[in-house]
Amino acid sequence: MNTSKQASSTENTPETPAFLTQATAIPTSTDTLPQSPTTVPPKRLWASWYLAFKKILPVYIATHIAFLVLTYLATLFIVGNFSPQILRVATLPLSWYRWDSGHFTHIATYGYDAAWRTAFFPLFPLLESIPMLLTHHPHPFLAGLIVANLADLGTLIVLYRLVQQDFDQEQAYRTILYLSVFPTAFFLVAAYNESLFLCLTLLSFYHMRQRQWWLAGLFGFLASLTRSAGVILLVPFCYEYLRQHDFNLKALRLDSISGLCIPAGLALFAFYCYIRFHDFLAFSHAQSVWRRELQFPWEGLNNAWTVISQGHTLSFDSIHNVIDASAMVVMLLLVAFSFVGPWRFSRSQWSYAIYAASLYLFLLLFPSTGTFPLQSLSRLVLEVFPAFLILAAMGKSRQFNLYYLTLSVALLCFMLLQFLTGRWIV
Repeated sequence: MNTSKQASSTENTPETPAFLTQATAIPTSTDTLPQSPTTVPPKRLWASWYLAFKKILPVYIATHIAFLVLTYLATLFIVGNFSPQILRVATLPLSWYRWDSGHFTHIATYGYDAAWRTAFFPLFPLLESIPMLLTHHPHPFLAGLIVANLADLGTLIVLYRLVQQDFDQEQAYRTILYLSVFPTAFFLVAAYNESLFLCLTLLSFYHMRQRQWWLAGLFGFLASLTRSAGVILLVPFCYEYLRQHDFNLKALRLDSISGLCIPAGLALFAFYCYIRFHDFLAFSHAQSVWRRELQFPWEGLNNAWTVISQGHTLSFDSIHNVIDASAMVVMLLLVAFSFVGPWRFSRSQWSYAIYAASLYLFLLLFPSTGTFPLQSLSRLVLEVFPAFLILAAMGKSRQFNLYYLTLSVALLCFMLLQFLTGRWIV
């Protein structure tokens, strides 16, 4: 992943106007970035974002058409063979009303009426409630679908733009494609907070790379109001700020305190929890409902292996633990490859690797003590976005590209059908 080599691929191509190439060109030095956001004229900057939108739009449309088709066909699992039963069209969107969607909808409608609901952070249900407040009609679930799908669109645009600037257009396209067809990618369009969190995280990361520290802090603040994992953005923020100031403490400026905005989102919610439930850490204590507790990072995998090895190969418990453990191991390899091997990030890109490792570790620290120690992990790894950059680098191999797309799309279809028919998947 040598930036100076890959930057050359963004030079004039038949499909890229010269003025866009100039706006998105990568600095020749791997350790330099634009000195300020005014380096690129606003007109060219917007043109670059529009180009990113056009590049990701076919992937966005194709996956959404596929999700719509699968939603329609999933009806056959409900009505049964040769059944005269007729379902209403409203059944189709409601088939996405599963599991955590109900918790977010409840909070959007009634607020935090119980301490255990603080496990679900407030920004997503707050956005769900806005149409209800404006129209006085309780439709937060449909609003949640709209928010999630718009956030998914934003996620792909920002991710493409970020990777295009630091690597090249080819890798940027494969990154958004590989993320969009990941086996649990349908959670990015469900009424969950995954896509909103990922979009805000990427915006914060993008502005870090652009030296726009206050914007990076603002989006980090919003990310930590969406999920507790948002505080992990403080790690790459500190590293990136120091790197761009040559690790010279004397070069620090007032904008360095913008990093404090990132944990401020979590602090604000903690203060609300204290006012509402007299417990600053109510959101953390609420995890006991799902039997989650702080453990060593390897405990989850160890406990999952115990369930797999002691159970029946074709049992519900065993298969689900295989799914979760596989996601953990694959993501571990990708995080490792971001530091070592032919696909590792260059020194100027270490913030990607540092963020991936920090977030991955955070996700492993709170496994469940129940039958499914790694539950939800195969969904949460969507947030480790640098792993998809590694996958995209590996995807330069035509064989790897074929195997990944074939296997991933097949698993995506299976998991989505499980989800749509009300079966617990992650």
